[in-house]
Amino acid sequence: MSRNFDLLGITEHTQDTYRPASQESSWVSELHEHHDHRAIVDDEVMKLVQRLFVLPDGTQTPESVAFCGVEKGVGCSWVCANASRMLAAQGLGTVCVVDANFYSPSLHHHFRVGNRAGFAESLKSNDSVRDFVRRASGPNLWLMTSGHIGKETLNPARLRARIAELRNEFDFVLIDIPGILSYGDATLLAHLSDGAVLVVGSNMTRRESARMAKESLEAASVPILGAVLNKRRFPIPEAIYKKL
Repeated sequence: MSRNFDLLGITEHTQDTYRPASQESSWVSELHEHHDHRAIVDDEVMKLVQRLFVLPDGTQTPESVAFCGVEKGVGCSWVCANASRMLAAQGLGTVCVVDANFYSPSLHHHFRVGNRAGFAESLKSNDSVRDFVRRASGPNLWLMTSGHIGKETLNPARLRARIAELRNEFDFVLIDIPGILSYGDATLLAHLSDGAVLVVGSNMTRRESARMAKESLEAASVPILGAVLNKRRFPIPEAIYKKL
């Protein structure tokens, strides 16, 4: 058994099933108290970053990536936050991680900051996009929290303009968006990126739901850069699992 992380091969067009490229691939998101478990998690995050940004197999490196869960509660924000940290640590350029999940924002919790004026407020302002970001950690990582959207309807033109500004200001933009099947805005936000990473919850996401999410992104002409099987538990004791 392998504990390697594999991205979904976007060239594989399955009709009735939705699965990672390898049945043996895994992603562990639940942090146990044991330090060795954290090392395994960090290793999987690094593999994701390498596949997308460091070693993109000859394809053009994406500059903006949307991270979207099939539904709520699959750990999409956790994956996005940790991927941004790992990418920033590579020293490839500046990274801005954006919380565009206005309905259930959580990146400010991951980075332990307040949810002050952020992405939502930038959509209603003419100020520079730099006025709505803050340094998250180190010299390369910046954070734009969600802010408070209220009951306003998102303006596609303003969204497009702000994302374009972020792309001009930073080398990489990682966007945490709502569950693709939960909110109509999710597809719009994903469309403004170079592609999406779809986060699937192990023992949680139904196959039909995953298939519908995949088809929604494809219908919106959003390239699926990969899929993450998140929250998978160890099928055997961790001490043995590490040696395989």
